[in-house]
Amino acid sequence: MGNALVDVLIKMNDDQLLDHFGLPKGSMQLVDAESVKKILAGIEGMDPAIASGGSAANTINGLAALHTPCGYIGKTGHDEFGKIFSDDMKTNQIETFLFKGVNETGRAIAFISPDSERTFATFLGAAIELTPDDLNEDLFNDYNIFHIEGYLVQNHALIEKALQMAHASGLQVSIDLASYNIVETNLGFLKKLIEQYVDIVFANEEEARAITGMKPEAALDEIAKICEIAVVKIGKDGSLVKNNGIRYDVPAEKANPVDTTGAGDLYASGFLYGLVNGLPLNTCGHIGSLLASRVIEVIGAKIDDSGWEALRKKIDAMA
Repeated sequence: MGNALVDVLIKMNDDQLLDHFGLPKGSMQLVDAESVKKILAGIEGMDPAIASGGSAANTINGLAALHTPCGYIGKTGHDEFGKIFSDDMKTNQIETFLFKGVNETGRAIAFISPDSERTFATFLGAAIELTPDDLNEDLFNDYNIFHIEGYLVQNHALIEKALQMAHASGLQVSIDLASYNIVETNLGFLKKLIEQYVDIVFANEEEARAITGMKPEAALDEIAKICEIAVVKIGKDGSLVKNNGIRYDVPAEKANPVDTTGAGDLYASGFLYGLVNGLPLNTCGHIGSLLASRVIEVIGAKIDDSGWEALRKKIDAMA
């Protein structure tokens, strides 16, 4: 479950646009409809790429590309962007539970810096209209894992009810912390959620520091105290995984980075794929790293069909 968004991807020659729009590099900033209009006007003529997106949606698309049956819960508007999002999910054979909102479909404008770092200005639109009343127990039938993006933590009632239902239905619960500023703003509530309902936590270095105040290795240990499986991703240095007191150091795969959009989301795809197939945790991490290394070599969070075919062959060999 996540914010159903359509990504608008802008590749920049420098970071001046970030300063112009007041966007801290590497962050995800929520903006209103008026701000979106100003930003879109400011990037007119820059030939942005458009694709369905949102953190959890990227992860689920990755799992579907690995031929894993999966579904998605979200809310879109009655507009062309909503159709783009829905059609993409159906094309990838993802079972969709897409509710319709009053506002336009949400958009995430991603500014891609020359060093491949991305910064998001996100207009949630209809996505933010997803409410606890939209949820029912039937949504969680026939699934093993419930994965949710940390961006939804801002809607306390929604995420708490979703996690309660998933937990009560016997699903493992997985969360990607999503953005350091979201973690900082919702720190106490987020820790409570993890302690009560969450089994698997994915965090990058900044998010791990935001939730613990510590560097990666110490942060991993701290997060592992409140969940079953803790994962801290440290970019080119790979990732750290901890479960039952055992730590796994997973190296990064070699890559020629173009855009880091979707790297963490696709890492989660690979890791969860390994988990549902009963693979060892270090192998889960290696599959996550493999997917992350491939997605950062393209603009956006989508890998083409030939790329997925090559990835599936490598993963079959790893398994």
